Amino acid sequence: MTIAIGSSRAEIRDELSTTAFDLLVIGGGILGTSVTWMAAQAGLRVAMVDAGDFAGATSSASSKLVHGGLRYLQTGNVKLVAENHRERRALAADIAPHLVKPLTFLVPIYKGGPHGAAKLGAGVFLYSALSVFGDGMGKVITPHQALAKVPALRTEGLRAAAVYGDHQMNDSRVAVMTVRAAVDAGATVLNHAEVVGLRKTSGTVTGAELRDRLDGTEFGVSARLVLNATGPWVDHLRRMEDPNAAPSIRLSKGAHLVLRRHEPWKAALTTPIDKYRVSFAIPWEDHLLLGTTDEAYEGDPGAVSPTEADIAQILDEAGHAVRDEQLRREDITYAFAGLRVLPGGPGDVAAAKRETVVTRGSGGMLSVAGGKWTTYRHIGKHVFDTLARLPGRPLGDEIADILPAVPLPGLASPEAVAMRLWTDRERSARMDPLVARHLATHYGSIAFDLARLIREDPALGERIHPDGPDIWAQAVYARDHEWAATVDDVVRRRTTLTVRGLDTPEVRARIAALLGTG
Repeated sequence: MTIAIGSSRAEIRDELSTTAFDLLVIGGGILGTSVTWMAAQAGLRVAMVDAGDFAGATSSASSKLVHGGLRYLQTGNVKLVAENHRERRALAADIAPHLVKPLTFLVPIYKGGPHGAAKLGAGVFLYSALSVFGDGMGKVITPHQALAKVPALRTEGLRAAAVYGDHQMNDSRVAVMTVRAAVDAGATVLNHAEVVGLRKTSGTVTGAELRDRLDGTEFGVSARLVLNATGPWVDHLRRMEDPNAAPSIRLSKGAHLVLRRHEPWKAALTTPIDKYRVSFAIPWEDHLLLGTTDEAYEGDPGAVSPTEADIAQILDEAGHAVRDEQLRREDITYAFAGLRVLPGGPGDVAAAKRETVVTRGSGGMLSVAGGKWTTYRHIGKHVFDTLARLPGRPLGDEIADILPAVPLPGLASPEAVAMRLWTDRERSARMDPLVARHLATHYGSIAFDLARLIREDPALGERIHPDGPDIWAQAVYARDHEWAATVDDVVRRRTTLTVRGLDTPEVRARIAALLGTG
């Protein structure tokens, strides 16, 4: 029996507890969802569970970039940049052009700054060459030209700006679409399902005992192989397998701010803070995204949040290139923080390598940590290949080859979808063009499913909050087809209400009633 999208939690729990799975993935962040998607494509019976929501922690607390990593050129890692560019362009062209969009970046060059125009000009030219000039040629422009793209740019001491191209996305929406792709390929998934113990057979980990956090139901899952992809919690689960397991990772906190934007920006800013660190100011969801910080974190991963010091640091660093009137505290609509999972060891976290760490425990459980959105498919494939080749072949020999470029659900031109949404109805009943564009760029062709909901119930076409483009059809669709079970699932990760500062008590109460949790 295959569990379809839209099945009830009870049906999914029943499927999880009665099927003998090949692979159980614990953790529904970047890594877990990618490996689950790959394993399902390879024809395996795979299950994925998460104690919170899919991408509910760090995976929805990124800088929202799909990028080659300009700063890696600084450390001479040309091969990594070229690799990142390949994945970035595949996502933008073949996998998710409805969710990943191009964005121009400026690197402002100030008098007395850490980098000169000649060095940065050469850097952005090499960067664009490594992407085969797919986003145009990196170049240096005048202060006047830079100001035309970023009206809030600070001009005192501005000598020039280097220009390059990258991409951006809404990480929560990409995560939900990846989970959906995995389920379409045959995976069984459940969020808000916490692992309370591991199943062992003759000392080998063969599954997990779980508790549904929403109603307390306890159940178990059996699998030939268990993958621990719990991100910042990876060592917590490793100690369930072996109480004496030594720490394998370190954590670095990255905080971001979202502010109201006072005028349109045609480009983002990458501002050098010192020789190695940069500060981003990125137009995103009609707002401005600022960040990020990079400091060691040793507290409870579930309690990570931006501090007053983080907020002050982000505003101060953004102020190197952004005028004060765009950095007012009263314009902050949202602040969030996530944890980078880094290899264990000495040294400063800011200098630690961003690499994937795979370890196998005494009970045979695989633990994997470290990942990023740009290369998440590549990392998922690498980890899956590692699982498939383990000694003893716990996943068996019958594993199909994974197709090189399976698109995410909804693949379509966002412009074409927005046009159809806008013109599909009588002129007097047409969808607001801003809402049409919002749905097209967050759902692709799946936006037509939401349009059908509105035709059946016109009230679902109303905005959830008058100041934002999210509509009630999105909340209903999130509940029925995107595993949204709590108010936060809807306002933070299925819509843009929280980032816009529009998840008011009244909005939250109405969504709770819609979900049946009010």
